[in-house]
Amino acid sequence: MTSLVQPPFGNFDAAHPALEVAGRLAEPVARALEDWADAGAARSVLYVETDPEKADTAVFAQAYQVPLEASANCVVVAAKRGGETTLAACLVRADMRLDVNSAVRRHLGARKASFAPVDTAVAETGMEYGGITPVGLPGGWPLLIDAAVADAPYVLVGSGRRRGKLILPGRTLSLLPGATVLPSLAS
Repeated sequence: MTSLVQPPFGNFDAAHPALEVAGRLAEPVARALEDWADAGAARSVLYVETDPEKADTAVFAQAYQVPLEASANCVVVAAKRGGETTLAACLVRADMRLDVNSAVRRHLGARKASFAPVDTAVAETGMEYGGITPVGLPGGWPLLIDAAVADAPYVLVGSGRRRGKLILPGRTLSLLPGATVLPSLAS
């Protein structure tokens, strides 16, 4: 039996501590929560079950009454320099646009940065497209977080699957491996 908790926003049937429902998460996400060195941070993560047909941001926000400024998109980018490609994840509020060509490229020291192909993002993260989350990214990946996300009291992100989302304090995201909070990652 799992504990039911009240989510800080949205219209969800139920919310559970994510650690109690790890079987509903993508494997890398469940493993990251279970292995998180900061047990308090891991315990602060909630899981809400959602309809995978309503996973796209605008549809999701309307269906579950989640303000766009409380929702964040995790985007995988490919940064290239001198024949080397670095994959990184970027986290921006759903009502903002990631500045790939300037902020991301500059921070990663790349000559060129672009959105990673879907098949690459899915294969490398072990997560479903539309559910990619900053929790459980491959080791060594940079995680760039816009300050507006880190400053939010609570943020909704993917769970690694299209069925379900995570809700956690914005400041907790900065505790994830490889995380760097940047003041102007999005516009």
